[in-house]
Amino acid sequence: MNRRHLIAMLLGGTMAARSGLAAEPRHIGFISGGDRKGAEGFVDAFRDGLAGEGYREPETLILDLRYADYSLDRVAAFVEEVENRGAELIVTHAAATTIVVKAKRKIPVVYEFSADPIATGIATDLAHPLFNATGVTLLKAELNSKRLEFLHEIKPDIHRIAVIANPLHAGEVNERVDLAAKAEQLGISLSFFPTPNRLELDHALETLAIDPPQAIIAFSEGFVVENRQIIINFAMSRRLPLVSGWAVMAKSGALFTYGPRLVESYRRPAYYVGRILHGAKASDLPIERPTVLELVVNLNSAKTLGITVPQTILARADELIE
Repeated sequence: MNRRHLIAMLLGGTMAARSGLAAEPRHIGFISGGDRKGAEGFVDAFRDGLAGEGYREPETLILDLRYADYSLDRVAAFVEEVENRGAELIVTHAAATTIVVKAKRKIPVVYEFSADPIATGIATDLAHPLFNATGVTLLKAELNSKRLEFLHEIKPDIHRIAVIANPLHAGEVNERVDLAAKAEQLGISLSFFPTPNRLELDHALETLAIDPPQAIIAFSEGFVVENRQIIINFAMSRRLPLVSGWAVMAKSGALFTYGPRLVESYRRPAYYVGRILHGAKASDLPIERPTVLELVVNLNSAKTLGITVPQTILARADELIE
């Protein structure tokens, strides 16, 4: 073998080795405070978003999944575990977010959650995320006034509304302020019922049963969604229109919902993952709020309630449930 052939073989081997290194799957940890079933919608949409960024299991991606099954005291240990297993970054959502972001770690975090990142202390403002972590918040407090406008258009004779809201949900204060301002403008009286747990929710519904309002608004967050059937069954049994933010509530029986299209919001963290894996710093990537919104109207519930939904609302609806 001459010298030229030997050099060519050596160079070829070096390039092959480098190619092999470049093809190594990227390792991402995923931590949920809930269970596998509860996180299924997020994980499916997130995987789809990752595919759009060029990451697919198992060829170019290892997605290391961890579920705390609602035992949030397990979350911090999961952070250390996935980091020790070689994860390059952690993706998290919902209740685990603040714990993961503030945990001791060396790798960046991308999150999606419904709370206010400023109120939870993980961002100075949307343009300045903290703790080497960034992502998407579903909270847009101003959407509450729009929901009230829709309800007023459907039932202009409604003047007393009960509001079910979780005071432990960061950002709830801003939602109350926004809704109260619009209610005052429309001449509507609001009664707020704090429901941080099942005991308080039961107490709120008992109180509402004694002195029923004309409608109920439920702020969008995990506790309400987890207990949606209890709230919806209560409202429907008393012929009270119920309004909320996420489509799952309308699909479960609420009169209508107006808020972020969750599948789009669930896909969006993949964009952040792609940017970070290509060298961007989490602190340089502003936190986003939803840009894709949807109005979902349940015509079955409207019929049961004896409500005729105006054509102006039907024309604007993204989905009609019949």
